[in-house]
Amino acid sequence: MAEVGRAAVRDPDALLPGGFWAAVAVWLERPQVANKRLCGVRLEARRSVALPRAAAGPRPHSPGEGLGPGPTTGRARGTAIRGPGESQPRHRQGENRREAGAAARLAGCFGPAGEAGVGESDFSASDLDSLWDACSQRLAGGHPELLAFLSGPGAGSQPAAPSSLAVVLRTLIPKTGPRCQLAVPRRELVVQDVLNGTVTFLPLEEDDGGNVKVETSNVYQIRLSQSQEEWFISILIFCPERWYSDGIIYPQPAWLGEELLARLARWSVESKKSGFKSTLSLISIIKYSKTYQMLKEKYKDMVKVWPEVTDPEKFVYEDVAIGAYLLILWEEERAERGLTAKQSFVDLGCGNGLLVHILSTEGHPGRGIDVRRRKIWDMYGPQTCLEVCLIGKSRTYPPAGEVSMDEQRTQYINSRRGRPVSPPGEESVPPPPRATVGHTGHPDGHQALDTRFATGGAEIRANQLWLSGFQPREKAERVRNCATLPRDFIDQVVLQVAHLLLDGEQLNTGSASSGSSKAWNQGGSLSLAEVAHELAGETLQRLKRECGGLQTLLRNNHQVFEVVNGRVQIRDWREETLQKQPHSEAKRRLCSEAFKTRVCWFYSHHPDGCVLPSDSCPFAHGPAELRPPRTPKRKKPVL
Repeated sequence: MAEVGRAAVRDPDALLPGGFWAAVAVWLERPQVANKRLCGVRLEARRSVALPRAAAGPRPHSPGEGLGPGPTTGRARGTAIRGPGESQPRHRQGENRREAGAAARLAGCFGPAGEAGVGESDFSASDLDSLWDACSQRLAGGHPELLAFLSGPGAGSQPAAPSSLAVVLRTLIPKTGPRCQLAVPRRELVVQDVLNGTVTFLPLEEDDGGNVKVETSNVYQIRLSQSQEEWFISILIFCPERWYSDGIIYPQPAWLGEELLARLARWSVESKKSGFKSTLSLISIIKYSKTYQMLKEKYKDMVKVWPEVTDPEKFVYEDVAIGAYLLILWEEERAERGLTAKQSFVDLGCGNGLLVHILSTEGHPGRGIDVRRRKIWDMYGPQTCLEVCLIGKSRTYPPAGEVSMDEQRTQYINSRRGRPVSPPGEESVPPPPRATVGHTGHPDGHQALDTRFATGGAEIRANQLWLSGFQPREKAERVRNCATLPRDFIDQVVLQVAHLLLDGEQLNTGSASSGSSKAWNQGGSLSLAEVAHELAGETLQRLKRECGGLQTLLRNNHQVFEVVNGRVQIRDWREETLQKQPHSEAKRRLCSEAFKTRVCWFYSHHPDGCVLPSDSCPFAHGPAELRPPRTPKRKKPVL
């Protein structure tokens, strides 16, 4: 046994030990929020059981032998590894029918070889009883070390009666893809001991004969303890020398002791309810994982030809995830209702229209509607129907009444905004009466606008106003990301902020690229509020009219500044060169084409010059190195 991590937990709101079990529930039911290589988890069954007591004379056993109801002939599939000299598991003779039924049922839930994880499980609580009974017998009879590990540190002080435990059988579902060597769901027995503050994870393995067992490798435990009114959370591994990491379901021990432990400690003392929602509760997680990977492979080329200014990877894979969810949901709906035709849809506010394109390509007739056209719409082809912002298809009044109706619409909007409908200085007059539902005098018998504002007083209108700052969206979208600000204004703000940072405490002691012994001055770090306090009032007002204000301007000038967690500092390009190259082919191409197309700000303005030599800096050191920018030829999409 080895402790791979231990964290002291401050509990000012007295949330422990309840907060600890809430954090464990997140890792048990939604492990993908911490382990991003998991698609999700499926809880198969849950039972209350008793912890077995060790027998008087434990039978000898080999270190690699598993615990389970079935015979263990042959090498187990999965991650169980046996070293040289370790004996193979014994073949149990005379297995009773109850144990054999549980083993066959659990093995059958995985599906045939090569099709593991297909379909939903029908594993019952009685089958979990059978599996746990068989494991308990072997724990009590021949594995005292694992039994002691399962019991926790406080087991010796408890009465002789067996402890009450909660046992959960869960299936971990990895994300499938070319980089995932293990695409098969794996099962675990999770043993929760509330009395002793432990939860232990026992991996299940299936051998070539379809028999299931609990392997003693990759067993780990999360433990809550208290010492002198201070709480601690620890993560322990039962047999660290036999731990096998596949990088997906079973991470490195260091990850358990650092990343997972830090998250558990944070979740344990959060007073608010967990924000992790089961977003895939209506569909099969296994089906979703396979459909998501299929769509991701099918539409991944959209990242390379993305014409919008938004991040392609974020929007492409986000819409692929939504599309996978809808396709499975609709497939199950057709099966429940006995339908054959695929469902139609309308996507209001479709944006880039990729979700509409995916659903239409997969056979669902539909259309997308948004307030304005996007560049990428032209790439989808005629089979993807994207539309004018759609307001209405027919008017409910004669064409001659357009002027009167326009006045009513204007008065209605102004009344909801709290703006007087009469000229300034005169008493506000409510809008003219509107027809109500079923009004016979209205053309076609349709309802026009609400009549409450025609009959209600000022108090009623005040209670039903929209936000006072409401402004209808403009027909033409204004660019407000600081990109349209005058260049001399932007340069002035950049220089002013840079001088503020350079005059602050020096963060970096590295030498400058000139080769002198003088340290290159990276300056200090200031919060955005501190920077704003030093800027002139008219400068701040001008920035506030832009989306994001000062922070957006500084982020746009990423050559000079680095903004992290609300603080800004001068960027050190030596650290940038140490980072990995971008994985995306499109990003690598853009970096190559932008090389030396702009003048290096540090070469021109920093008192110590650029920290990088000329051949390593992506920006030009003087006009002689400057290259004209190239407009890359965009590939035509494959439709």
